[in-house]
Amino acid sequence: MPHQAIKRKRSPAAGSASTRPARESRPTDSWLLGQLRAAKQNFPRIVRRARANPSLVPDLLVSTASQSPPVKFGAVKALWLLAEADPAMLYPHFDFFVRQLDSPSGPFRWNAARTLACLAPADAEDKLAPLLDKYLGVIPGPRMIDAANVIGSAWKIARAKPRLADRIARAILGVSQAQYQTDECRNVAAGHALQSLGRFLDLIEDQPAAAAFARAQLENRRPSTRRKAEEFLKKHAAAPPRLQSKLECL
Repeated sequence: MPHQAIKRKRSPAAGSASTRPARESRPTDSWLLGQLRAAKQNFPRIVRRARANPSLVPDLLVSTASQSPPVKFGAVKALWLLAEADPAMLYPHFDFFVRQLDSPSGPFRWNAARTLACLAPADAEDKLAPLLDKYLGVIPGPRMIDAANVIGSAWKIARAKPRLADRIARAILGVSQAQYQTDECRNVAAGHALQSLGRFLDLIEDQPAAAAFARAQLENRRPSTRRKAEEFLKKHAAAPPRLQSKLECL
């Protein structure tokens, strides 16, 4: 039998493409590492520094692959807050956050959902529209916290892209049939849905459906969700006269 050479795995060449930041691909800014490792992380300070010094953005991305939980989770939170403050700065890294939607780590998924919604005003390439079904696909369950983060953030997409408002509203209203670990989880999610719908109700064509959802939540077993339903109906004058009179006495 002819001799066969054993192939050795070759290390990836420097600068080769990767689907995630390399752990040691570049030295992370020492000031940033100090901030992320701090017992009390000062996120407003990190965001201000990054906006003034955009070279910190790659450092934040690299830091998400750190072995240190405070560093990696601090980095993903800082990226979300930076996207909220300056969407255009993080928009070039849109695909990074899309990949994080499938992360095995809950905090990575939750912050990715928040970050992508914050990037909506800068979405000149219209990347969110084809992503929307996947983005909203966590609402039916089974992870309530994933759903809550999407529900609580999706209104930002609707406000930035009104043509997507009805699709977003229909998905949020679907929380009534969601299957989470417990009924109480669905009650919590319903509260998030009321708050989110109220932020873009003027953009929704089927406003009666949103009002009907709110009226149904007046019977919710969770007191905070009932209060949110009352506030929704008062603010948007969506209740029928008899119910509106009742609400005015609360």
